[in-house]
Amino acid sequence: MSKTVSFFPNCHKYKTPTGAATVGEPISLTFKFTRPQNPSDVYFVLTKDGEDAVRYAMNLVKEEDGEYTYSLTVKVTTSGLYFYHFEIQNEEQLYRVGSDDSLNALLGKGADWQLTVTSDEYKPTAVDGGVIYEIMPDRFFIGGERNKTKSYANYRDDWGGVPEYKPDANGKIDNTDFFGGNLKGITKKLTYLKNLGVTHVYLTPIFEAHSNHKYDPGNYMRVDSDFGTIDDLKDLIKKANKRGIKIILDGVFSHTGDDSIYFNKYGNYDSTGAYQSVKSPYYSWYKFRHWNNDYECRYNIDIMPDTDVSNPMYDEFVTGQEGIIRYWTRMGLGGWRLDVCERLTDKFIEHCAHAVKTENPDAVVYGEVFMDASNAIVDNSRRSFLIDGKLDSVTNYPFKEDILNYVRCGDSDRLNNTVGFVINNYPKHAVDSLMNVLDNHDTARLMTVLGDNGNVASKDDKATATVKNKDEAKLLVKLAAALQYTLPGVPCVYYGDEVGMEGFEDPFNRRCYPWGEGDKDLLKWYKKLGAVRTNEREIFAHGHYCGVDTEHGVMFFKRKAGDEVVYVVVNNSGSEYVPNLPKDDYTDLMTYKPFKGKVADKDVAIIKSTKKTTFPEKPQKKNKK
Repeated sequence: MSKTVSFFPNCHKYKTPTGAATVGEPISLTFKFTRPQNPSDVYFVLTKDGEDAVRYAMNLVKEEDGEYTYSLTVKVTTSGLYFYHFEIQNEEQLYRVGSDDSLNALLGKGADWQLTVTSDEYKPTAVDGGVIYEIMPDRFFIGGERNKTKSYANYRDDWGGVPEYKPDANGKIDNTDFFGGNLKGITKKLTYLKNLGVTHVYLTPIFEAHSNHKYDPGNYMRVDSDFGTIDDLKDLIKKANKRGIKIILDGVFSHTGDDSIYFNKYGNYDSTGAYQSVKSPYYSWYKFRHWNNDYECRYNIDIMPDTDVSNPMYDEFVTGQEGIIRYWTRMGLGGWRLDVCERLTDKFIEHCAHAVKTENPDAVVYGEVFMDASNAIVDNSRRSFLIDGKLDSVTNYPFKEDILNYVRCGDSDRLNNTVGFVINNYPKHAVDSLMNVLDNHDTARLMTVLGDNGNVASKDDKATATVKNKDEAKLLVKLAAALQYTLPGVPCVYYGDEVGMEGFEDPFNRRCYPWGEGDKDLLKWYKKLGAVRTNEREIFAHGHYCGVDTEHGVMFFKRKAGDEVVYVVVNNSGSEYVPNLPKDDYTDLMTYKPFKGKVADKDVAIIKSTKKTTFPEKPQKKNKK
């Protein structure tokens, strides 16, 4: 053996099941080592988060050529977050083996492996293997006559212009410029989305609100007039469903707007808001330090006062039988994304998920989580976002950061390790449904991040900056998108990325979709990736991930489901790469041409045995009369 100790939690040879386990499920472990010699006892040491460790004696299976193999099968009877390591006792002392591959004579040093145990049995979701497309309705497409009824609004007639970004006289940016995109516009573009391979459309908030982005909810029971009517939403859902596309709404429940029927700071609603009276029916929904001008709010922005999601009345309003979530889900929604889950309690999240699943068991429930969602600590408390009937999955920021790092500097080993720890830490259902983002409404655009933008120190510079090296940046975007589409999880494409839209952070990343313009070659790339996922949906939905060669700038891995295997090669090594494949004839699924056995630098190959490739039917040519 080349290693002193061998244990790989994502390999069936060493641990079954790989990744998370369910309560009561047998967990089989195999542990190998060559040092120390002559062990008397070997232990599997398991610790539930916040509790004392439990030591299990392992069984000697084989001793051969100085290599010792020990095994054990255990069952964990309660859900939660666990950590484990191995201990080896010989005549001299007790050694500890942790996830850092070290062999420590002194106990207490080194890192542990993580074991997530959930009461949920594995259940695929409708989004698995699909493609999600994120849309900010105001910036996507104008369908029909615009509704210009808000007295304070700046209704823009320059589609594609720079969004307002300069503070007003009071130093605030109101986000009250409206370009006119609406729900009817999205409905008119459903064929476009279908041709991209889109299966789910995630809409940023659509409920009545003061701003253009709607993350300051004013009334959860109304579709904002800027976007249309409730009938427009029903029509979008109905026509999308007919095309095999589901609609996911953004649930912003950790806060409301100050200009809302519930808070009513400016008296614009016919209600007694919490800001107006301590006797308001909504007073207990908010977190006043001193009524009425001193209250907790999101990011200390006073236009978004925080709600108290532990308040029973507010919880019932959102998740109850006649609550917000059930009301809208009954219309045929395909799911929800819960905004800023760190600010929601585990109990409230569980209630949200239950409300969704009660109305539509096939709907997906995502959480916006910026960290490792399996072991997150928020305000000094451990959170359990992904176990025991809570979220189906989360926004996958760990992949985002390391995909971007890889395409910029070729660190494939780091990316593969990140994929490995997510697979190990998350339940399988959460891995299959991960919302794989590379950018979104909160971040700079993918093309801008990967391109050379010159000197952009000020907001004025950011408003006019464009990528200098578009051809080079586009190659990196293609590499990143290929990984977004083929690694475990579901790609979530931010509207316009498929045509190379640019833009720094808010509001420059929220420009209007450039219909009739944009990079047509890049659009073809995204369509091809969408077609690959459509044609090989089961593999990308539930196929296991295995890194084949993930060093020196190459991401060569396979996705395997049953007897079906797809190999993915993303080459960012600086030179041509020849993957070591089993002997066979292969087809590149991006071109449906025979794979020639090598991949150029800054290029991608998605490969499958020709014998198992289903080729798309060519449209029949009509006879000329």
